[in-house]
Amino acid sequence: MKKLVLAASIALLTACAAPQQEQVNFMPKAVLSQSDIVNNASFTLTSKDVRSAQYVALVDSGRNHIEPVHARQNVRIALENTLAEQFNSQGFNITVNSENTLTVDVEQALVNVKHSIMENQMDAKVVIQLTAETPKGRLVKTYTGTAKRTAALSASVQDIQMVLNDVVNNVLKEIANDSELKNYMKERFHG
Repeated sequence: MKKLVLAASIALLTACAAPQQEQVNFMPKAVLSQSDIVNNASFTLTSKDVRSAQYVALVDSGRNHIEPVHARQNVRIALENTLAEQFNSQGFNITVNSENTLTVDVEQALVNVKHSIMENQMDAKVVIQLTAETPKGRLVKTYTGTAKRTAALSASVQDIQMVLNDVVNNVLKEIANDSELKNYMKERFHG
């Protein structure tokens, strides 16, 4: 009986010890093409998260208190899946063993938040690098999205989430509409 009471007490204390920090719902949206731009073109899609830290926001509420906020989803996997959907809609086949590759590097995805009771200021920056490579060469493109927002009162996790997702979605639109990338892949990603 003592062991049971001890185990229950430890479980209860552990649950109470650390409040669960809120997380951002990271939901990038694919920009879907209405028609195929290629036929019978395939590539292997890989991705890397090269950010120095895994949080997606830093909240500075003054008084030397800066708190990181993480995403519920894995940022790299969410972006890779979204880009796969985006390129599939353009007619590309994503395979596991193509000699053509597209590498996605997540270089930055961060919202810096400074807030007080009266107002908040958010600076968001997302940097994604794509490397399209074939046996005959490679194309490296970097896409950057930024946003600044000032609003009354302190920033909520939902506010941070909205700004981050908006910036990521703008970068995805830029990738979808990049004619240099599309033409490079269209001309070289065959077989």
